[in-house]
Amino acid sequence: MKLELRFFASLREGLGLSGESIDAPPEVKTIADLRSYLVQRGNPWVEVLASGKVIRCALNQEMVSDSTPLVEGAEVAFFPPVTGG
Repeated sequence: MKLELRFFASLREGLGLSGESIDAPPEVKTIADLRSYLVQRGNPWVEVLASGKVIRCALNQEMVSDSTPLVEGAEVAFFPPVTGG
């Protein structure tokens, strides 16, 4: 499945890239699966996307949960939670 990934704020800084195109394997079916797949790349992916970290996700510019199914050609954005003050 082809996906367009986007990384924002501290995630972009930690990974050293703002986005990439990937061809995810068939077992990657949800946002959670995608995150686990990316963590398998090792550092810095482990540090930035570790399962204990709170990270927000959007699928085609709509906020989604980790259990949301992926779709072919989707844009998946990862970003840290936003705080205001």
